[in-house]
Amino acid sequence: MEKDQIKNRLTSVYSNFVNSCNSLTKDEFEYAPEGKWSAGQQMEHLIKSTSPLNQDMGLPKFLIKLKFGKANRHSKNFDQLVERYKEKLALGGVAGAAFSPQKVDFHKKEKLINQLQSNIESINQKLDKWTEAQLNEFILPHPLLGKLTVREMMYFTIHHADHHRNLIKIYLKGV
Repeated sequence: MEKDQIKNRLTSVYSNFVNSCNSLTKDEFEYAPEGKWSAGQQMEHLIKSTSPLNQDMGLPKFLIKLKFGKANRHSKNFDQLVERYKEKLALGGVAGAAFSPQKVDFHKKEKLINQLQSNIESINQKLDKWTEAQLNEFILPHPLLGKLTVREMMYFTIHHADHHRNLIKIYLKGV
């Protein structure tokens, strides 16, 4: 996937996620099956996962290289990255404490939506400063998947929104 496609997909999947959450009633937004996250918590989790990415994408590239290193392999494609993520989840992978949400009340929905949309818009703007080659050259840490190229991190970020939107749909079938 080229950079412009990545930007379009990021915008599209996060818009779909936001639209799904925006259509929920208070009860639906706050509902969670036992041991699972509500729609509001899913949204807060996405904010917690896109915020450090947004911050890292704005660092000077020499600092990214110094802090995280450079890739020693080719980037996986989107499907390969998604498959690797699903494998990690199947092995019991879960979000770490830094990415786990607190209880989220309905009255916070608008603020959370604005924050998530702002994160994605900012990531897309920062992507403009990256070349196609740099997306494969530089790496960022992922808490479950390890070192990912920036391109792979974008693929994960795209998939992540759809993953959590689908979880909300599944959980709300129980309402």
